[in-house]
Amino acid sequence: MYRQESPNQLNFEDFYLPFGGHLSPENRWVRLAELIPWDEFEASYADQFAQSGQGAPAKPFRLALGSLIIKEKLDITDEETVEQIRENHYLQYFVGMEGYQDEELFDPSMMVHFRRRITVEMLSEINERIHSERVKKTASRSRN
Repeated sequence: MYRQESPNQLNFEDFYLPFGGHLSPENRWVRLAELIPWDEFEASYADQFAQSGQGAPAKPFRLALGSLIIKEKLDITDEETVEQIRENHYLQYFVGMEGYQDEELFDPSMMVHFRRRITVEMLSEINERIHSERVKKTASRSRN
């Protein structure tokens, strides 16, 4: 079973921090989150799940993909990935949380499922889109 999250990209200004303050738009995770077309790949991910309404709902696509990106970018274990996400409000924003939570968002064993569900083809297409978005933003900045 899969429940699609809100189709609208969460703005970093709306991310709730219980201790006050705001996320910086210059943070690398905020900038990377802006480059990824999360909503465009959500349907491909959701199609893998039965729509019977039985069983525990799957974790959202943004959480799955974001966790895999964090793991690879930081070159850490599955367990450390879960712990880093728990501790870091920027990483929680990156994986699609609406506000900071001081608890594990999922068990490290879920990373195995994330890797199985997000195919090589999907990752390749996502990488191409990230690259083209980065090129567009760079070109836009150089014109200004």
